[in-house]
Amino acid sequence: MFDMPQTDSIDPGEIYVLVVEDNVPNFVLMARMLAFMGVRNCEWKTSGWQVVQFADTLPRVDLILMDIRLPYEDGYQALEKLRRSPRLKDTLIVAVTAEASESQMQKAQQAGFDGFLGKPLDADRFPDQIRQILAGKPVWEWR
Repeated sequence: MFDMPQTDSIDPGEIYVLVVEDNVPNFVLMARMLAFMGVRNCEWKTSGWQVVQFADTLPRVDLILMDIRLPYEDGYQALEKLRRSPRLKDTLIVAVTAEASESQMQKAQQAGFDGFLGKPLDADRFPDQIRQILAGKPVWEWR
């Protein structure tokens, strides 16, 4: 279990983010926006397959940005496994998907995601969305 600061003044340079995304340009975009925010610890996994094993190799994971449509195991299957992991069960996991609709957002909410960001991501809003999520304020936006 990780101790996340419970204040609005979270230092992005101290957090660890895992991006689970199979599309290279989408990962590069998220990594650049996170770096612009000051996030120095950003890891990348291209599928949901063995995501728990991969995350267990990291010093810690504060936030997982999870695509839904992934090869081998989709975001929902990966979410289930992460929630069963004693070390990762309380990690913030946000669905980030091009399947952005109200019904998909509701499905993600019912599945146990901690937030939902529809693609294409808005570079002007993304930093504030991530800060809100890290501060414990869920973001559920599909457009």
